[in-house]
Amino acid sequence: MPLPIGVYRADQVGSLLRPRDILSARAELPVNSQDTSSLRPIEDKHISDVVRKQLQAGLRSVTDGEFRRAFFHLDFLRNLEGVTVEGGLASTNTSKEGFIPPRLVITGKVKHVKPIQLDDFLFLEKQIANARKEGLISDGEKVTTKVAIPSPTMCHFRGSRETISSEAYPGDDLTPFFNDLAKAYQVEIKTLYDAGCRFLQLDDTNLAYLCDPEMRAKAGERHGVTAEQITEQYASLINAAISERPKDMVIGIHLCRGNHRSQWFAQGGYEPVAQVLFEKLNVDVYFLEYDDARSGDFAPLRFLPEEKVVVLGVMSSKKADLDDKQTITKRLKEAASHVRGGLDQLCLSHQCGFSSTMEGNELSEEQQWEKVKLEVELAKHVWGQDISN
Repeated sequence: MPLPIGVYRADQVGSLLRPRDILSARAELPVNSQDTSSLRPIEDKHISDVVRKQLQAGLRSVTDGEFRRAFFHLDFLRNLEGVTVEGGLASTNTSKEGFIPPRLVITGKVKHVKPIQLDDFLFLEKQIANARKEGLISDGEKVTTKVAIPSPTMCHFRGSRETISSEAYPGDDLTPFFNDLAKAYQVEIKTLYDAGCRFLQLDDTNLAYLCDPEMRAKAGERHGVTAEQITEQYASLINAAISERPKDMVIGIHLCRGNHRSQWFAQGGYEPVAQVLFEKLNVDVYFLEYDDARSGDFAPLRFLPEEKVVVLGVMSSKKADLDDKQTITKRLKEAASHVRGGLDQLCLSHQCGFSSTMEGNELSEEQQWEKVKLEVELAKHVWGQDISN
């Protein structure tokens, strides 16, 4: 089957290790400062560079590495009116001293008051155009300007009824809150589409957290409903958020169980959410974490409809060592046996980005690029030289 526009056999989640210049400049900002305008010239320089590095490594889905963000989600969502950052949620990873990721608190009516990702998208588009002029992209060759934004579920899962303003949203029925949140996303998505964006990825940890038995139980307690109800609610929220996207805009969703300095946050196979995830979510492509036993087996892929694609994250961005070629090829073929369309419905990636937060995973930039090059090499070995087919 042909791949959706913007998807490649060797694909990526999006974030890349931050250059030292960017980290040093961020460290000089005042504590809790939300004004990062002083960073932009430094970020621009390194984004221009990292676009070329992605193309030279063989990737054709190109991002800005999320160089303008400290967190994959907070920097975007705090730009919505009514959304602030507080507190955290405990991990089920007991092997290391736990990092507690911040949560979002709703302090007023949620509104989209300004374009959030627009300038970043336009700058990235310009860098890809420049790379094409320089000959890094062949005439007629497909390249995707990929935009990744957090899923709207990030505004709900880690909180509770107490973290959603009762003045802005009174009563037990939170439908008005979810409606406002979806509307805010609709406006942002239209802004991006009008500017030329044709591929948008939603980064969602929460549907993956709902695969973890302990987190499922705690989520039910926090929100006063069952984990099954939350899963259905999130599918409806995401569907509403993307409901007005034009037909020629491809939507992907990435599921991850945590990725901070090579640590994970949750565990459990996709079975508890699989049927809703694959059959009720109106997205075109899934980027799924599958780099180790923590993500379970491939059996949940049996629910994947024939017209959809999974970018299988069987390679690891958490480890410095290169993945074993034979193991990755074997796992791809194993996954294909659970999918109606076999390998035609699958692509290859690492399980997550290399730097979901600015600190990055525990490997060097050189090791990162070696891993990316190996991914492209493996994809060409499995599917052929044209990774866009």
